[in-house]
Amino acid sequence: MATDLKQRAMDAFVDDHLELAVDLYSQAIAISPTNAELFADRAQANIKLKNLPEAVSDANKAIELDPSMSKAYLRKATACMKLEEYQTAKAALETGASLAPGDSRFADLIRECDQRIAEETGDMQNEVSEEPPIEVVSQKDVQPETSVLSEVAVAAAPKPKYRHEFYQKPEEGVVTIFAKRVPAENVTIDFGEQILSVTIDVPGEEAYQFQPRLFGKIIPDKCKYEVLSTKVEIHLAKAEPIQWTSLEFSGQSAVPVRVISSATGSQRPTYPSSKPTKDWDKLEAEVKKEEKEEKLDGDAALNKFFREIYADADEDTRRAMKKSFVESNGTVLSTNWKEVGSKKVEGSPPDGMEMKKWEL
Repeated sequence: MATDLKQRAMDAFVDDHLELAVDLYSQAIAISPTNAELFADRAQANIKLKNLPEAVSDANKAIELDPSMSKAYLRKATACMKLEEYQTAKAALETGASLAPGDSRFADLIRECDQRIAEETGDMQNEVSEEPPIEVVSQKDVQPETSVLSEVAVAAAPKPKYRHEFYQKPEEGVVTIFAKRVPAENVTIDFGEQILSVTIDVPGEEAYQFQPRLFGKIIPDKCKYEVLSTKVEIHLAKAEPIQWTSLEFSGQSAVPVRVISSATGSQRPTYPSSKPTKDWDKLEAEVKKEEKEEKLDGDAALNKFFREIYADADEDTRRAMKKSFVESNGTVLSTNWKEVGSKKVEGSPPDGMEMKKWEL
């Protein structure tokens, strides 16, 4: 049955009935889920349909089932190159070339990847050296991209089986998929340069697939995930410390804001601004220094002196100061608790003056 479906799928592919081909391959896979050939062939049909994340997922599954299948690496590389993930594509091509040394397609595509990677590296170096101000720009002010990605149609999808959430920090994004009691062995997660592929395949249930094209690039080797009792938590290591406006890439996304964080983590982050930035910590320190060195006269100087004593005093000294000041109606200020703690402090007016008791 699976063989017949595969042949019909191949015929549909040749006749350019690509959606039918994908459907027939999917039916064949349902019957024979460990057949690596079926996944590799469906990957090719998905590439033609420009379903690029799905093509990468199919190629990864084919490689998992048969690591010696050179064409699976070729399909993965082709999809990744269209997604502009040249480092991931090159790694797949190098493995495929070692399995099929006589196939010149691998060498040709590796050279193309090297060229694209060099161009990207050059562009990044230019951006770093120039350090232009970065602002949030409305999409209407940005010219539409002409790459293959901008031509990929986004089809309406049914409500997913599991709910997911996304939050981020400057250095990483965290994706949480709320899936209860899913065995870790039934979760497969792959990371590309700008793609996340999640598959949760529990026997007896329809497989869940989540394959977003990410807003920004990530570092696959530094990404990690954990399968917990109530969720799957995925940590995406960002290639650049920028604020993503969303998890998924979209032609409507605004230009990201770069967040420059301190290497030691002890300083506050700074953000692009048209106005000169102020070091508020420095200003606060200067104000405190000026207050301490301020020259005062008369009662102001005396009050300042008493405030400084109180601020630096221990608990007994503070109690003595409060008690003596209150009980003496502001005429005595003692710092000796042993002296004033056991008796009432009588008022002591200055020479030439007398105390009067006010009656209400």
